[in-house]
Amino acid sequence: MTEARFDRSAVEAFLIHEAALLDDREFEQWRDLFDEDGYYWVPLRPDQKSPEGESSLFYDDRKVMQTRIERLRHPRIHSQTPPHRTCHLIGNVAITEMDAAKSECTVRSSLMMADYRLRVQRNFAAKVTHRLRVVGDTFKIVWKRVDLINCDDAFELIAVPF
Repeated sequence: MTEARFDRSAVEAFLIHEAALLDDREFEQWRDLFDEDGYYWVPLRPDQKSPEGESSLFYDDRKVMQTRIERLRHPRIHSQTPPHRTCHLIGNVAITEMDAAKSECTVRSSLMMADYRLRVQRNFAAKVTHRLRVVGDTFKIVWKRVDLINCDDAFELIAVPF
């Protein structure tokens, strides 16, 4: 995949595929979208500069993702009986930076996610930034940052990724 593959439609298709995996609870396949050095971050406060040295809602590398997935799959996990059902909507996709030398691009998008469990529906909105790397004929996620618009609010349990 060359720089020509960093077109908005290819990137948008990848992000829609990622959202579908989450909605279908295909968490292992979602984790596999991340490169070996990839991580997933949801800051705890607006304009948080780094996940290092302060708390975050999520700050997962692949190993932590695997632990979280195993917990979500455990047959006796109370927070998933019944399991959460989600619907992700991705929009406003824009490539904001391309680094042809590294075969990477940075992508901004908007996210709306509805989460339903036990007759309660919650809605989340976020600005999302992905750093994508070309690997073979697809992308891998180098990092994903989800900035919830209400990140500093009090939340009930958030068990599933955004």
